[in-house]
Amino acid sequence: MPYGLQTPRLSLAPGSLFNMNEIAKTAFLFPGQGAQSVGMGRDLAQQFPAARRIFEEADDVLGFSLSTLCFSGPEEQLRLTEFTQPAIFAVSIAAQRVLAELGITPQYAAGHSLGEYSANVAAGVLSFADALRIVRRRGQLMQQAVPDGTGAMAAILGMSPEAVAELCRDAAAETNAVVVAANINSPEQIVVSGAAAAVERASALAKDRGAKRAVMLQVSAPFHCPLMQPAEDALAPLLQAIPFADAAFPIVVNVDAAPLSNGADLRQALIRQVTGAVRWAESVRWMFSAGVTNFVEVGPGRVLSGLLRQIDRSRKATHYEEILSAGKMPG
Repeated sequence: MPYGLQTPRLSLAPGSLFNMNEIAKTAFLFPGQGAQSVGMGRDLAQQFPAARRIFEEADDVLGFSLSTLCFSGPEEQLRLTEFTQPAIFAVSIAAQRVLAELGITPQYAAGHSLGEYSANVAAGVLSFADALRIVRRRGQLMQQAVPDGTGAMAAILGMSPEAVAELCRDAAAETNAVVVAANINSPEQIVVSGAAAAVERASALAKDRGAKRAVMLQVSAPFHCPLMQPAEDALAPLLQAIPFADAAFPIVVNVDAAPLSNGADLRQALIRQVTGAVRWAESVRWMFSAGVTNFVEVGPGRVLSGLLRQIDRSRKATHYEEILSAGKMPG
């Protein structure tokens, strides 16, 4: 999961909206767990019927008021994975639907972990209701896959992917336990995941070997590592049971850092990502190579905008709220 977050207020400025379809190579970036905050989506739902309809549908599908949890908390419940994931997903799709109604669509999309479900819905691969049910169950399965307190994650700041891979191998050998690079977020930030003892040892080794920081994360489970195999095994038949259409635009998937459009392939990518690494930095670099010049973060927080700057200081992502507030891309 990315490390850090925040949010603002939005208003739709009068005048013509910037239509990103007129400028080639725009990518939507959808955030994952860690982007949540109490109040997210509230202004969006108040101002835009398209967003309000998404929250109403979410409440109906889940049988409880997800909208109230997003808008008002409590924060303790919003932090629980089984609620965090559908909440972030719903806010992201609410934002995407508003952009779509305004004629703003991308040529590519990518989502960080959970955000890949948002990308699939935005591209017409999955229905919102099907994806929401799966996302809720995904959160529950990931929470249940490892007993409380036995898994952990840590953000390693200021080490190369190769150096982090090496210290994970060393920590795993010393502790005889699992620890792997789970999120390769940027050249400056890699998150490791696995058994608590191995993650703690990897963090200690990182500090010894010159990392700027090694920060244990407050997470409920060790995501994107082999310990998530029970969750992947349980999620696979659920994903197999729902229809996947081909994508309206390519999705750059986490596990391959490459674009996919075929529905069956996108289903398999969502299955594989439960235990597989989120290769975010590589995914973003692939989009650079494909000529993407406009990046729009669609969802709560601005975590992915920060990671984009870490990957390439010359690049900047626009948050969807900036587009709605200014009526155009800033520049």
